[in-house]
Amino acid sequence: MLVPPMDTYSSFNFDSYAFFPEEGLIELRYNLDDSLRFTETIKLSQSFPSSASSPQLDRLLFLLHLIGGISYYKTYLPKTIEIKSGSLNAKEAAFWTQVYENGLGEFFYKNKIDHRGVVKFPVGAGLDETSQRDVSTEPHHSGAPKKILVPFGGGKDSIVTAELLKAAGHDVTLLRIGHHPLITAAAKTAQLPLLTIERRLDPLLFALNAEGALNGHVPITAYLSILSVIIAELYGFSAAVWSNERSASEGNTKLHELEVNHQWSKGITFEKSLQEMLSTRTHVQYFSLLRPWSELRIVKEFCKYSKYFESFTSCNENWRIAAKSESIGFGLWCRDCPKCAFAFTLFAGFFPRTTLEVLFGANLFASPSLVQTFRELLGLQGFKPFECVGTADEVRAAFFLAHVRDELEDTPSMQMFVNEVLPTMKNPEVLIAQELAAGTDHAIPKEFQDVLPRN
Repeated sequence: MLVPPMDTYSSFNFDSYAFFPEEGLIELRYNLDDSLRFTETIKLSQSFPSSASSPQLDRLLFLLHLIGGISYYKTYLPKTIEIKSGSLNAKEAAFWTQVYENGLGEFFYKNKIDHRGVVKFPVGAGLDETSQRDVSTEPHHSGAPKKILVPFGGGKDSIVTAELLKAAGHDVTLLRIGHHPLITAAAKTAQLPLLTIERRLDPLLFALNAEGALNGHVPITAYLSILSVIIAELYGFSAAVWSNERSASEGNTKLHELEVNHQWSKGITFEKSLQEMLSTRTHVQYFSLLRPWSELRIVKEFCKYSKYFESFTSCNENWRIAAKSESIGFGLWCRDCPKCAFAFTLFAGFFPRTTLEVLFGANLFASPSLVQTFRELLGLQGFKPFECVGTADEVRAAFFLAHVRDELEDTPSMQMFVNEVLPTMKNPEVLIAQELAAGTDHAIPKEFQDVLPRN
């Protein structure tokens, strides 16, 4: 079916939201032109006393309501946005316009939509920040161990974050959205408590997509970041600590003047902006512990935790496959996507060939079908794939480390690297040192900055 015109509906309305503490239920309600209605639900793992509701929590739920609307708004991109559940001052409206425009960058690019002027959040009264300064001025800078919530996907990044915080003496609980056997296995290996929240998108959304409504990538990390802070607020955690790396801040390509970044809501710009937005709404700290590190540095750290080698994966396709089965183990990689290719490259820099082939179930450098993907990851042609992958410099550094190991030289992808990339690398050792060094652009609170190892 043909995609319906963007003017099918004239307005998208943020209708209302509600928290039912005794049921442990959050509802987010939206509509198009007051006719086509959506209700999204989040089911918590426990019920709460009615006293759990507070003005502070309500301010956080309003943020969740605003980010949650993006999945439904994108179906027809109505020209007018109306907010019936609250209002925004000029600064807040600019923030949400930025979140929607940048967070939907890949969506605009793939649907060939000129994004300029499409998203505009309305200005109203907004939050009176001066009356909320008591929220942001409570001191956080205590050296005592904290009760920490770590969003956990069962991959290398969140595993490293959990292990580093645990080693630093903090009380760590893992958070996941939805059940998954791989996350269950990784949490069991970590020997940490696991909190499970259930999210249910309105089924009407999928029906509209099937009929040809606009569809595509949304900034899911923005949604989950705000939700994690709400969970931390409700369950009494002092911080929601994420695992986003510095390379997530680099975009993939351009759409007019907009840098299109598949990982925009994992980047430093969003993190700092959301921190500022939260500062007048909650005492819960929100930040990414791994922000100073490249993906290459994270893998170097992850290699210390061999107990996870049988229960981790970074392949998104594998999540869809494993969701249909309770079986887990080696081989849980599709071995055909950019993320698998990227992960294999990083690990090739540190692991011998035999270990790589066990972990991934194959030697991905030997796959002729992946040579084109590796060329894109190396920055030789096209642009960085629309996936959660790192920079071309990281990939080049990892390839060089694998080249030095001298075990993969007979593969098509390594031969391509040696012939086309290696001659252009004037100082490979300097590049590797640069990629393994910690960056300085981060938003980690002072009391957590010593959690990351210095070397």
